[in-house]
Amino acid sequence: MDVFQQLVNGLSLGSIYALLALGYTMVYGIIKLINFAHGEVYMMGAFVGYFVTNQFKLGLIPTLLIAMAVCSVLGVLIEYLAYRPLRNSTRIAALITAIGVSFLIQSLMIYFIGADTRPFPQMIQNKNYDVGLFTISNIQLMILTTSVVLMILLQFIVKYTKMGKAMRAVSVDADAAQLMGINVNHTISFTFAIGSSLAAAGGILIGLYYNSIDPMMGVAPGLKAFIAAVFGGIGIIPGAALGGFVIGIIETFVSALGFTAYRDAVVYGILIIVLLVRPAGLLGKNVKEKV
Repeated sequence: MDVFQQLVNGLSLGSIYALLALGYTMVYGIIKLINFAHGEVYMMGAFVGYFVTNQFKLGLIPTLLIAMAVCSVLGVLIEYLAYRPLRNSTRIAALITAIGVSFLIQSLMIYFIGADTRPFPQMIQNKNYDVGLFTISNIQLMILTTSVVLMILLQFIVKYTKMGKAMRAVSVDADAAQLMGINVNHTISFTFAIGSSLAAAGGILIGLYYNSIDPMMGVAPGLKAFIAAVFGGIGIIPGAALGGFVIGIIETFVSALGFTAYRDAVVYGILIIVLLVRPAGLLGKNVKEKV
C-alpha cells in the first residue's frame, strides 16, 4: 500500500466530509439541533449542479455559485417552515422533525426524477500529475483547493464580519443577544444559509469525484459528516474541519487495506469510541451542567 497516495485520496474525500460537517456544527452551535436533513441538502446541491450543467453548459465556478445560492435558499426555507415553529419545543421533537424533513426530500426527489443513478457531467478533463511520492489528479487538486478556500472564507465570516459576531453571540446566549439588539431569527437563518451552501459545494465536488449521483446519495455521507463533527467537537468549527479530514483518511486507508466492506462499520465504531472516551470531541471541552 502506498501511504502517501492513500493520504492524498483521504484528504480529497475528507475535505468533502469537512464541508458537510461544518454545516452540522454551525447549526448545533447556534440552536443545539442536529439537522439530519443536511445530507439531503448536499444531495440537492449535486442535482442542481447536474441540471445547470446539462441545460446551460456552464463551467465549474458558475455551477458552484448557482448550486450554493439555490441550496442556501432551501436551507432557509427548511429552517423557517420546519424548525422555527419548534424553537421552544423539546429537542426530541426537533430531532424527529429533522429526520422527517430528510425522508420528505428524499421521497420527493425519487417521485419527481426517479431513483436511478445518473452520471455527473465532467466539467473538467481528468489529468493525473505524478509528483514522485504520489499521483494527484486535477480534480483532486480542485476539490482540495475549493474546500480549503471555502473553509477559510467561512472562518473569515465568523471571526471578522458583523453577522459572524452575531452568530457567536447567539451561540453563547440567544436571549442576551436579543436584548443587545441582535435579530436572532435572521442570524439563525443566515447560519442555515451558509451551512447549506457549503453542503451544496460538497455535493458538486463529490459528483465530480465519483462521477455519479442519486437521490439517496446524501444518507451515508450525511451520517459520516455528523460523526466527523462529533469527532472534532460538535459546535466547534475547526473541530468539524479536522474531523472531516480524519474520517476521510481513515475510510480511505481501511479500503486500501482490503476491508472495503467494513469501512462504514469502522467509521461508526469511531463514533462509539469517541462518545465513550471523549464525548466532547477532540477539540471540545467537557462542561458540567448545573441541575
